Amino acid sequence: MTDHDHPAGRRAVCHRRRCAALIAAGVLLPLPALAGCSEDAREASVAASQDIAPAPRSALKNGGTLRWAVDAMPGTLNAFQSDADATTARIAGAVLPSMFTIDASGRPQRNADYLDAADISTRDPKQVVTYKINPKARWSNGTAVTAADFIAQWTALRGKDNAYWTARNAGYDRIGKVEQGANAHEVKVTFARPYAEWRSLFTPLYPKSVMGSPNAFNEGAREQLKVGAGPFLVQKRDTEEGRVILVRNARWWGEPAKLKRIVLQSLPGDKRAAALAEGSVDVAAVDQIAAKRVASARRPASSGSPRTPAEGNAGPQSNGNRAGAKAAAAENSALRGYTIRKALEPAYTQLALNGSSGPLADDRVRRAVARALDRQALADTVLKPLDLPSKPLGSHLLMAGQYGYADHSDALGEQDAGAAKALLADAGWKSDGADHQQAGEKAGAPAPDGYPDEDGDEPSDERYAGDRSDESDESDESDESDESDEDRPGGDSDDRNPARAGRGHAGAPGRGDRPAAAEAPLSFTGAVGSEVQQSALLRQSASFYKQAAASEKADADGDTGSAAYAKYKRYKMRAAEALGAAELIETGQGPQLPGSGGHPGARHAAVERAADAAAAPRPADGKTSRIAAVKKNGKPLTLRFVLPDGAGSEQLRTVGRRIASMLGKIGVQTSLQRVSDASYFQDHIAGGDYDLALYSWPGTAYPATDARPIYAKPQPAPDGSLTVEQNYTRVGTDHIDQLFDQAASELDEGAAHTLVAQADARIWAAAGSIPLYQRPELVATKKSLANVGAFGFATPRFQDIGYQK
Repeated sequence: MTDHDHPAGRRAVCHRRRCAALIAAGVLLPLPALAGCSEDAREASVAASQDIAPAPRSALKNGGTLRWAVDAMPGTLNAFQSDADATTARIAGAVLPSMFTIDASGRPQRNADYLDAADISTRDPKQVVTYKINPKARWSNGTAVTAADFIAQWTALRGKDNAYWTARNAGYDRIGKVEQGANAHEVKVTFARPYAEWRSLFTPLYPKSVMGSPNAFNEGAREQLKVGAGPFLVQKRDTEEGRVILVRNARWWGEPAKLKRIVLQSLPGDKRAAALAEGSVDVAAVDQIAAKRVASARRPASSGSPRTPAEGNAGPQSNGNRAGAKAAAAENSALRGYTIRKALEPAYTQLALNGSSGPLADDRVRRAVARALDRQALADTVLKPLDLPSKPLGSHLLMAGQYGYADHSDALGEQDAGAAKALLADAGWKSDGADHQQAGEKAGAPAPDGYPDEDGDEPSDERYAGDRSDESDESDESDESDESDEDRPGGDSDDRNPARAGRGHAGAPGRGDRPAAAEAPLSFTGAVGSEVQQSALLRQSASFYKQAAASEKADADGDTGSAAYAKYKRYKMRAAEALGAAELIETGQGPQLPGSGGHPGARHAAVERAADAAAAPRPADGKTSRIAAVKKNGKPLTLRFVLPDGAGSEQLRTVGRRIASMLGKIGVQTSLQRVSDASYFQDHIAGGDYDLALYSWPGTAYPATDARPIYAKPQPAPDGSLTVEQNYTRVGTDHIDQLFDQAASELDEGAAHTLVAQADARIWAAAGSIPLYQRPELVATKKSLANVGAFGFATPRFQDIGYQK
């Protein structure tokens, strides 16, 4: 889905077309909003690396059209231009030659459709790679794929001719010459400098007609690809309809495509749930809210009435009338035709620490921040509800399950609040309070009022918003009837009035009942009045949550793995948040609350602002904080944590607040600043205007090349500024650069992996970026489709995608 926090799309395609300028390809990846969306028990456990419903070609029909949602129309069809995006890469993968593809473990594999062989034929005195092209390989105009195409591509991308408007020349700039070998189907590539990741080159391969002149390169392939050599060809780029139509290539020499057509339809993320409900798309990457709707529709209803869509999503809402019920039933019927494919995406979310100036310029402070983090709790928050492995990622350069992956986080050290405080003290940041903790101890001090406990149990943002469907069958009730008397303060809804909601115990929820206002502090569910009323309602909500928590704790009877214990922790957290928000209002620090809660998005935003405030620095008098802030020269250590403010980044902000809570327990204050989506990346991340930030990087099969600009040491520019490439933390060392350079030149695969591992350990030790977890990849597909879904690292085999017989 489209990420509004960066210039391009949801999915960076570093390992498929290897964008050198990752900023142009979309390096900031969105964090999907959290909501439970697992399928039934038979489907809950899936392989973490890939989930595509594999089926043999013999089991698939011949023909059919696949409607595949993409983030946007491609800015260009030339994958080597700066405005190429994920849609460009998907088209290139279907219509152009790839010399090497990537398998599910992230390893390059020779593509036998195009190459009979490709090996290093000579190492000394210079590296020579010999390619033997499959003689059957033909461009769609009937001409053979030959050495001339390789020569033209190297000439265009080597970086010697500025007339070619290329986005990158990584790898091609190491080549000394490209020439024909024994015949037109043999290519000899001689490197001026050794290049370990040579398999990344010539993918995709464009014909000489595109690469042979600057004009053809710059303009000719932007709007159309007249010639291709894949299982599909570009038939039409329809800007009015926002779609690109691919059709079978009649001259394709490999196994024929099962599908007749693929329609890549531009479809923004916020419209995909509605498109699924209408049945107007067959494959779509979705967020967890849309995935949850699909999963909910597939579960048997507990009563005769149809389930209604979750709050905040497009679609008919059942308000008890016959028309609404009919519309909801039709929507659920359509959604039952889909399934959710899920895997760990080859991309990871990190906490970035800006080391260019301020307290974080001191590596001891950065390491202290890093060692205060409970990365396991953060990973659990995002991945556990999806039944995906939630082990924190231990590498900046390789993903879990990728060949060569190893956890190098021990170069920094495990979570240790005592060690973090010692590092701060060594840097001159000390506490005036009596809070003492020895190195080696886990953070066990009481949390400040309004903060979660050390285990970090905290509800997701979607649950703040009133989403109930993961709790019980009572979730079938719609939560969007904001205009009804029952939803306004003083109305008759037991669900909204804690004074009336207890139906089993006096003042406490009955067995099977939900606690009142269980998804948001009460004052945010409708129109709000004076600050006194707001505070009173918040305290009332907090009191009810505490009672509900006590009841669930009793039911859990010490079983910390039970659902009752999970509810106990959740309600306890919400009680603390409501109380903290009330205290902020009473001390004049409360958030600016909306005048009415008529729009669910406004209500959601109000709750988030209160949560932001609860995670903000506490008053210096210590009335609401039990852990003293560390200070230096009388000034507290406060870090500005910048987060995007858009509707698609709720979970990112939830993770940010949890991190703020963890830092508060070592005396580090955070000032949460929410900025517009349009400015988040360019003005703040790329511009260096932040202390802490959250964003994601894509994984790659070629880390020595692709990851180097992300971690390269910033270099002074002639005008006095810093050239940071894509190292937005501004943290780097000469040693790290040297290790990358050595790995890129090391032709022994084992030795190259060792150098990459050493570089990763040094990046951990520098503490400029802290990997938290791999992101989930969620794809809705028609149940009848095979060989498509959550591909993980693997390159799609477009010719094998089809409908089951």
